[in-house]
Amino acid sequence: MISLSVLAVLGFAAYRATQLGVHDSILNGARQRLGAWHADKIDSKTRAFVVQLVSCIYCLGYWLSGVTLLAYLLATDSWSDAPWLVHGIEWFAVAGVQALLNRRDDTMDG
Repeated sequence: MISLSVLAVLGFAAYRATQLGVHDSILNGARQRLGAWHADKIDSKTRAFVVQLVSCIYCLGYWLSGVTLLAYLLATDSWSDAPWLVHGIEWFAVAGVQALLNRRDDTMDG
């Protein structure tokens, strides 16, 4: 099982990855291409879903939290140290930290 301090650091990493994916200018070109792809077939529910997933900090943040946790577990060779259920709970913990940080941003901007 991962310590609380490591879960917090993973949450901060997931928060930063989410900010990169949703807001940072380095990915503006990719987001514009995605918007143009959606505009080509505006009635497509699949395209609307993908655009919503990538533009929502909580949606993208949840999945990036999982990717961050998985990268950590694989890099530290600790995937088999705990049952899958525990890793699922760890995923929720990492996602919770990144969501709280994003809520803090939303509150401070408003």
